[in-house]
Amino acid sequence: MSRLLALALCGALLGCASAPEPAATSPAPKRAPGAALDAALDAALDAALDAALAGDWRRPQDVLRDRFRHPGQTLAFFGVQPDQTVIEITPGGGWYADILAPYLRARGHYVGAQPAAAADSAGGTRNAALREQFAGNAAVYGGAELRTFDPAAPDFGPAASADTVLTFRNVHNWVSAGNADAYFRAFFAVLKPGGTLGVVDHRAKAGATLEAMKKSGYLTEALVIALAQRAGFQLVAGSEANANPLDGTDHPNGVWTLPPTNRHDASDDAKYQAIGESDRMTLRFRKPG
Repeated sequence: MSRLLALALCGALLGCASAPEPAATSPAPKRAPGAALDAALDAALDAALDAALAGDWRRPQDVLRDRFRHPGQTLAFFGVQPDQTVIEITPGGGWYADILAPYLRARGHYVGAQPAAAADSAGGTRNAALREQFAGNAAVYGGAELRTFDPAAPDFGPAASADTVLTFRNVHNWVSAGNADAYFRAFFAVLKPGGTLGVVDHRAKAGATLEAMKKSGYLTEALVIALAQRAGFQLVAGSEANANPLDGTDHPNGVWTLPPTNRHDASDDAKYQAIGESDRMTLRFRKPG
């Protein structure tokens, strides 16, 4: 899709428009050919994402967590655009689906990949709820799709069919289960050459042992990078969008001590609410090609 067409679609279908450039107070720098169009398109894409974040279909309790999850900054860092096919791994109750599916509705395609009911005690409930959510409001979710997979042999769709794969706070579960390598290989297989893998997870202090990571739910960046690189990915960059310097990561019940799980004594609630949600790594990888 051309950048001109993308800009027109953002304005016509997503209700976003780029603002005119303010009057210059000094001579404007010379732009390379096409740079003005690029800037206008970037502004239009930002507006489209802002519109999805502000959607009145989002649950109030989900919106309250934006200050910890920073979805706008995170998706922008991963380079998600509205004409892409995006697969979200284990979307759970649909927190990110409520942002991504509307954003991709007009020109892209959202896929939520959930464990099959037989492989996940909550799979049946979650899968039914997401399917009902998607089917009940086509004007918001369009052709959003739910796929199920077997965690013992994950497969997320036809080879080289996705532009972007995203996973939010899931890798620690796969590390604990001992099947993280299989997931990363499956991500690599489903992505197009040049495609993006975006990972957010709870961040352990450098040097933490594997045993400690499995117990706490926090992972070192080095471990996640090694998992991705073993599967063939290249590290593009890291972001501090989801960092929380108040989180010392040393809690009696691991990351689950903190919100939103709040596995702590009632007398300690104020302490952990003041910390907020976990310190998180945000890593962007690329499939070569």
